Amino acid sequence: MDRNYLLQLPYHLDLPFSEASFQLTREHLICPRDRALSDTYNRQVWLASRPTAIPHAEHFGIREVEIPNIAEGEILVRNQYLSVDPAMRGWIADPRGYLPQVKVGDTMRAFAVGEVLMSRNPDYVVGEMLMGIFGWQEYAAVAADAVLLRVKERDLPCSLALGALGLNGITAYFGLLEVGCPESGQTVAVSTAAGAVGSIVGQIANIKGCKTVGFTGGPAKVRQCLDEFGYEAAIDYKSTNDIDGAIASVAPGGVDVYFDNTSGPVSDAVMRHINIGARVVICGTAAYPSWNPWNTGPRPERHLIVKRARMQGFLATDFSDRFNEAAAQLANWIREGRLRYREDILEGLENAPGALQRLYSGQNDGKLLIRLAAAG
Repeated sequence: MDRNYLLQLPYHLDLPFSEASFQLTREHLICPRDRALSDTYNRQVWLASRPTAIPHAEHFGIREVEIPNIAEGEILVRNQYLSVDPAMRGWIADPRGYLPQVKVGDTMRAFAVGEVLMSRNPDYVVGEMLMGIFGWQEYAAVAADAVLLRVKERDLPCSLALGALGLNGITAYFGLLEVGCPESGQTVAVSTAAGAVGSIVGQIANIKGCKTVGFTGGPAKVRQCLDEFGYEAAIDYKSTNDIDGAIASVAPGGVDVYFDNTSGPVSDAVMRHINIGARVVICGTAAYPSWNPWNTGPRPERHLIVKRARMQGFLATDFSDRFNEAAAQLANWIREGRLRYREDILEGLENAPGALQRLYSGQNDGKLLIRLAAAG
């Protein structure tokens, strides 16, 4: 074996320099010179204290640690974009959620997209772009189970792997088509209709020949729903005193599919307008800053009984074996000009701690992302 090849090995891999024990190939292990590590430290955003409601910047800290070693079976990813998602609030606050609660002192769990710099896993090679749960940090040493998607649509911006081609788009795709089961000509209503998920739900419903009604906050987002995302009608819940009357006006024939991202008063009003056989898709509960103590309100059971309707919650990961199918179809719709997206990009890790507060206050204008230096 070429001695110069061995000398290229990063010292922190702690591998024995004997040809007999050398198992991994150059393709999997070596970090090419144009991708060589230029940093000494890895900056991370960590949970400094547990909020009782919406996380603010003061609940997080930024620290520097050594770039992590990778163990057998792991890869080292250099993140380029970090995602800011409503689910992150639940990961912090809910000890009984679908993922373990983020502990005080932990690096903040988050979706990210980045490039493989080193690999000790034969399934991943240096130079691949991946999306997964890599955390709010610059570098992540992860096992294969943290990877959710290979970024195959290289003709499109890689940031889309966190939005329209990532969990947001995939959530919209399966939530509407597999859980909501819309039929051409039916009416689909969507809360947070200008959001990263809701905007895609509305556009897919249009593609499938449905009438679309969106709920959003503020005149600018109403115009965005109508002009950019193709909703046939949009209701500004912040300025509308009579949501029931507004729904009856724009959907006089009732609602066949309701894609619920919020819960709360808007959802309570929609339930009074669902049709026989309606499907209510539960995707999020953004209207409530906390579920401790448990929120109470109007009961949907009578509506469901009388209308023989179905209400179902879901997670995008329920369809993890079909992620590539969804990403490919969404990408084709983008290329054809049938699916539009909008991104709101914050520059630098320093903007991560306050990003969830920005998201929940509605200040974002599109999918909220954080661009790191590695993105160029």
